[in-house]
Amino acid sequence: MNKDPLHTTPGLRSPEDDAVGVGVGGLLRQLMREVPELFIKELALAKAELQHNLATLKAGTAAVAAGAIVMLAGFVILLLAAVYGLALVVEPWLAALIVGGVTLVIGFIMLQSGKKQFQPTHLAPDRTLHAMQQDKDTLKRKMP
Repeated sequence: MNKDPLHTTPGLRSPEDDAVGVGVGGLLRQLMREVPELFIKELALAKAELQHNLATLKAGTAAVAAGAIVMLAGFVILLLAAVYGLALVVEPWLAALIVGGVTLVIGFIMLQSGKKQFQPTHLAPDRTLHAMQQDKDTLKRKMP
């Protein structure tokens, strides 16, 4: 008996397959069996890749958060150093007041500039809206 190397499931060959061999019909049947399996494997691969990427993203987020906490601690120490340095010139309470006030003003300016980025005008997809408007204008011109 001839073995069909493309036939993946032994015992499912019909007498017609033996008589005709691997014809277009046989190839189509094999394709119909293997395509769903291929899609299932592709979906499993995509799921595994997404899980891996999510784990990497979590690790990166944790590293960024830890770095931000350490930087905040370093910034507080630098502010304390500024207070101690200024305390050599003025009273310690006044040095702390000056450094704290300057820090608050700088923080407020940074907050206001960052807040502008959240305005709805900055979030609108301007290029997409412009392209859609151009498409609309083009269609209006081509309509009788």
